[in-house]
Amino acid sequence: MNKLFFRTLALLTLVSAAAGAQETKNKGYLTGSFETNTNYYKDDSKTKAESPDDHFGSNNYLKLDYYHGKFTAGIQLEAYEPALYGYPSELEKAKMTNYYASWVDKNFSITAGTFYDQFGSGLLFRSWEDRALGLNNAVMGARFTYNYKNLVAFKAIWGAPRFGMEFSDTQVRGADLSFSLSNLLNWQSTSLAIEASALNRYEKIQMVDLQEEGGKPYTNGFSGRVNFERNGFTAKGEYVDGGNKFYAFAHDDKQYVRKRANAQLLELGYSKNGLGINLTGRRLEWMDSKIISDNTSTSNLLNYVPAMCTQYTYLLTTLHPYTPQIGSMTNSYTNSGEMGGQLDVFYYFKRGTAIGGKRGLKVHGNFSTYYALSEEGTAKTGNMLFRDFSVDVEKQWTKEFKMNLLYSMQEYSPSYGATKVTNLSNIFVADLLYKFTPDFSTRLELQYLTSQENEKDWMAALLEVNFAPSWSIYGSDMYNHGDTKVHYYNVGVSYAKSRTRIALSYGRNKEGYVCSGGVCRLIQAYTGANLSITTSF
Repeated sequence: MNKLFFRTLALLTLVSAAAGAQETKNKGYLTGSFETNTNYYKDDSKTKAESPDDHFGSNNYLKLDYYHGKFTAGIQLEAYEPALYGYPSELEKAKMTNYYASWVDKNFSITAGTFYDQFGSGLLFRSWEDRALGLNNAVMGARFTYNYKNLVAFKAIWGAPRFGMEFSDTQVRGADLSFSLSNLLNWQSTSLAIEASALNRYEKIQMVDLQEEGGKPYTNGFSGRVNFERNGFTAKGEYVDGGNKFYAFAHDDKQYVRKRANAQLLELGYSKNGLGINLTGRRLEWMDSKIISDNTSTSNLLNYVPAMCTQYTYLLTTLHPYTPQIGSMTNSYTNSGEMGGQLDVFYYFKRGTAIGGKRGLKVHGNFSTYYALSEEGTAKTGNMLFRDFSVDVEKQWTKEFKMNLLYSMQEYSPSYGATKVTNLSNIFVADLLYKFTPDFSTRLELQYLTSQENEKDWMAALLEVNFAPSWSIYGSDMYNHGDTKVHYYNVGVSYAKSRTRIALSYGRNKEGYVCSGGVCRLIQAYTGANLSITTSF
């Protein structure tokens, strides 16, 4: 690994120790975290996985934050030696990527350096870090917030979003305002807030053709929101105007076409007496907000569009995750966006009832469906993009035994709405946990997927043995017995002590998508070993 990284790590460790020694005297303190994920890759003829030339990949993060009264400062050092397989190519070598200083008072705060933030739901603007995706679009600049008597909350931002290991030439300037009407009128059981945001994005035009056809170096976006709560009922509405966007598309005598980005979001919810209901509807059109125009990297994001459907963690339920369609254009097909929604229902059958029994019963159901827009500027829908119906039941049978059962029917378009053809899968999951003693437990997952399309039927199993509070051992296998006849096995062990966790694993990983919310990156198939270390202090 890069010598500079180790030298910097040693230096920062010494600084941490020195700061800790003076904590009592100065009433300040230092916190930190370190994370490393290192893979050794090998060729695998069965899956056709090919290893990189040096067979290694390593992602490393060191974060330090110093607190003294109202003052906070911090840095983040990252090293990719090289980046793990499938991560964005712009992540390379070692560098101090993030650094900031912040002052937080009772009613206001000011930050200089890098910061994360979002406006509303994030449809207009969001800066955040997700290491699993290789995404970090922290803004380098300044942020100011002010709160007036819990009636008005205001924030203003300015800076350059991070792209890869550098900060881009793109500039963002924005403001967000929230006004609490319920606090003004002193409503006791009702909450009503009206919010608005504005964002200016500036990027120097590089293409002469775009400039000649009316392209501007800036884009102005706006967002309006209403949030209402009363006696367990919630209602949220948001409208986003993302401004004009230009897409490279040769047609007649023009090289570019101009589109207007916009989105509408409505959420209705109810929660009381063990019942939770959430109904969401959303329409998106040309909402691909990028840091750098015409760059296709998965880390090139300036906003966040979540996948509003069940977010699964089981192996077979995540084979074909849904990614929101936010607008794309090719010579053969134009997809301006999507429209759809979800209904999410949760109910807890209390202890002592006929269904709840001695220890209660939790039932959760979800139905979500999304369609491609068939006509721009309208609510007319075309081909189906994604549909999912799921039911899961959680039951604590005894003090020792807990059971989760899940059924999911997923249907998705392999062409992302270009045709009417869809693939249908039925997925069954049993998740069983048994505690032999307070320190010794086992967990067994049994999964089955049946389908007539793509690679057809799959089965999967996982066995996990835990020796609390330190050791955990697991083994899993995902087998496609419908088409490829390939086993995707994994074995691993982890050890945790205080704030440190070390994990070692080996196995095969299938080609597919790694997703967080609605953001995904494609990973190639690989076989090898992984060493993961996380610690905080």
